[in-house]
Amino acid sequence: MVILLAAAAAAFAASPELVSVKRIWAEAPHSAFGDLIRFDNQWFAVFREGKRHVASTSVFPDDGRLRVIVSPDGDVWQPAALVAEDGVDLRDPHFSITPDGRLMIVAGGSLYPNGEFKGRRPRVVFSKDGRRWTAPKAVLEEGEWLWRVSWHKGTAYGISKIGDRDDRYAWLVSSRDGVKWDRVTKFGIPGIDESAARFLKDDTMVILGRDEVGDRRAYIGSSRPPYRNWQWNKADYRIGGPNFIVLPDGSMWAGGRQYAEGGARTFFGPMDLKGYRQSLTLPSGGDNSYPGFVWHDGMVWMLYYSSHEEKTAIYLAKIKVGK
Repeated sequence: MVILLAAAAAAFAASPELVSVKRIWAEAPHSAFGDLIRFDNQWFAVFREGKRHVASTSVFPDDGRLRVIVSPDGDVWQPAALVAEDGVDLRDPHFSITPDGRLMIVAGGSLYPNGEFKGRRPRVVFSKDGRRWTAPKAVLEEGEWLWRVSWHKGTAYGISKIGDRDDRYAWLVSSRDGVKWDRVTKFGIPGIDESAARFLKDDTMVILGRDEVGDRRAYIGSSRPPYRNWQWNKADYRIGGPNFIVLPDGSMWAGGRQYAEGGARTFFGPMDLKGYRQSLTLPSGGDNSYPGFVWHDGMVWMLYYSSHEEKTAIYLAKIKVGK
């Protein structure tokens, strides 16, 4: 704990530096809600392609699809795969790597038969090479949304939200194979929404969660194995599309959508168990945020989307942290 507090203090004292940022994909009318991973010495990115932020009615049918792209260096990107399911808006895809070395994507699956919303259920797909993927498989129960998955010591963990905005709750769930999921504990937090879970070196699980009721400030939770008893703190900010990364030195860095005068922007900044600081604002505007993070070559590589340049597109930033 002393090491963790020291790392957090150092992170809050440091100012992140934006080394570079580049638009890497803008082929669809709307490209958004992505993630980034380093796999088999290559870069893979995944995001939703559609006509707009959400699928519309039968007048303008729009089934969201998952576009996977690949790059050897993060500079030149090529299409690798397109994952689709008829009548289903696949959205908010997030990567992880299974214990047996496969890429896994978990995504929301909103049902739009004939273009009309009829419900939702999470989907998972798997690949050995990032190019050939299994067919989308529905997991958990109708009405749930497993937003992001993190593997730790052979077990996948995620937060599955259930219910509407005014009557929402969430479960911590776990799985040994990414397909069959068990409930670990129910969070007694009304309105908890999109949430990211990561692990510290001492096996502590940390959650950064969006809240869309009350004061709408983000939640930060922590728990020791078996992850049934949680301590929660409220951050000073509201956040959309929350994510964070734990660096090798133990420091935590968060990102997402910030809400301020002039409109929403995508931010990056230091985080600890009590809060986070929005210390770097990325080039962004309009419909934006939902970052993915990878630590590589001494920098944080950050994928996000934004609509400040012509259309809603995918961006890749490199950020230097520390002294």
